[in-house]
Amino acid sequence: MLLRRAGEMVVRETKIKLEAYQYRCMSIMKGGLSHNTWETTSVSKESVGWECLWSFILFCTFSLLLVWLYFWWEAHNDYSEFNWFLYNRSGEWSDGTVPILAATAAGFTYIAFLMILALCHVAVGQQLNLHWLHKIGVTAALLTTIISVISVTQMWGEEWDVVWISLRATGPFLHIGALAAVTALAWLMAGQVARAEKTRFQLMVLLVYLSVLLTLYFIPLSITSPCIMERGSLKAAPTIIGHHGAPMLAPENSLLSFNRALQRNVSGLEADVTISLDGVPFLMRDRTLRRTTNVRRVFPERQYDDASLFNWTDLSSLNAGQWFLKDDPFWTVQYMSTSERWSVENQTVCSLEQMLKLAARSKSSALFTLRRPPPNHPHHHDWVNLSLDTVLRSGIPQRQVMWTVDSNREMVRKAAPGLQQTSVQKLPLDTLHHKGISRVLLRYNQASAQDIRLYNENNISLTLHSVNKPWLYSLLWCSGVPSVSSEAPQVLRKVHYPLWLMSPDEYCLIWISTDLISFAVVLGIFIFQKWRMSGMRSYNPEQIMLSAAVRRASRDVNIMKEKLIFSGQPQ
Repeated sequence: MLLRRAGEMVVRETKIKLEAYQYRCMSIMKGGLSHNTWETTSVSKESVGWECLWSFILFCTFSLLLVWLYFWWEAHNDYSEFNWFLYNRSGEWSDGTVPILAATAAGFTYIAFLMILALCHVAVGQQLNLHWLHKIGVTAALLTTIISVISVTQMWGEEWDVVWISLRATGPFLHIGALAAVTALAWLMAGQVARAEKTRFQLMVLLVYLSVLLTLYFIPLSITSPCIMERGSLKAAPTIIGHHGAPMLAPENSLLSFNRALQRNVSGLEADVTISLDGVPFLMRDRTLRRTTNVRRVFPERQYDDASLFNWTDLSSLNAGQWFLKDDPFWTVQYMSTSERWSVENQTVCSLEQMLKLAARSKSSALFTLRRPPPNHPHHHDWVNLSLDTVLRSGIPQRQVMWTVDSNREMVRKAAPGLQQTSVQKLPLDTLHHKGISRVLLRYNQASAQDIRLYNENNISLTLHSVNKPWLYSLLWCSGVPSVSSEAPQVLRKVHYPLWLMSPDEYCLIWISTDLISFAVVLGIFIFQKWRMSGMRSYNPEQIMLSAAVRRASRDVNIMKEKLIFSGQPQ
């Protein structure tokens, strides 16, 4: 009797507890919240909105830094050009790429770490809550990158072409890398879809992800690369002209630099020419002598004067090699022997006649661009005649000289009909033929694939400058460019075959195989995540709370039974 009454009491208490648990659970699920709870929820929703905004800002910063890093990685071909631009603006030589690369690498590493942290939070179904210090860091990285992009665009805007040119060389491989990354993100996307309670959110996530995935599947239809060709169609390697000689191995526009280039079997020599005060053409790239000579020490009061306002006697007294050892513009001095450093240190200003005689002895072509003297110069009007007389006096065969000066070109053609008339501008074919121009010298970003084909079909020899990296040399090789001008002939001479070359059938096979593997992996991940999350959903919070209450009530019943049984035994 006592046992039955105790059991009824325990059952009644258990029902009351179960009803209390059910009421609390249903209140939470139906929104039966107090005023304070509503306030907390509204604040929480506002916080979620801000954190989502910061996640978006983090993603934009990461994407911008990725593009910025890629730009500087590919612009490595033109670092010396960038430093020269900085010198012309500031008047002091320095390697401006070092701080830019260091800052870009540090910023990208930091932002990439935060992106990985954000993806880890998404993977476990949590929200990324950035600390205020990280928010400051992300904002600083974003603003700094935007300012840097604007500054470089204003000063060096044409260099952005290197991004599109490099994509023709790296596009097929970047496509595979991007597809692998998006395929890996399928684990996070599938988890988000499986955990989401709202169908609209599930559809939105699926639509965005599948749109990106399908775009990557079919983007090879728009990828064009000259290196996707039949191997039998590959033409001969472009001949290499030493731009300023071999300026990575010796001071630019010096006899030592030209000799070093000839030792690397270049087909020609290229230089920049200025006319001295007494009418001697000499080699000088800059407007002044400050960067490449010791004019600050020898003629300190004239160091800012135009280089053409010095006579040849004064120019010959200047040292043109010490600056190379001091500034080390290409980071190559450390690899020089003692004898090589001595040779560099004793270089002097080189005249055009000296370079032409060297080219004649080596049976190499000579290409030079001529800068007109300023209006107050005594040879402002006869500068072309002086240069032509120097060419004819040097003894070099006319067919080995590429004449680029457009002024008085008709007179030059009559006086020296054997010279290779060369244009440094992109002109229509009719104009080129009318002027008797047989060669064109352009920067590598000024000639499209169509231009290269038209020049080849019309017997116009095209030379592109400055090509210093193997990837760019390989790309132009596949494009059919006949010759390039380079500051690094010692590097390009090691390229005996394009870095990569595949037939259209081979590329198509790689493309389809990659897409099929990606599709199978993505499908498998979504099926597995659906099965995994459906198993976890079978244990919702209400069932877990009620099960715990039942287990606790069962223990209470058993304890009460034991107490009643033992209390009813005789003492």
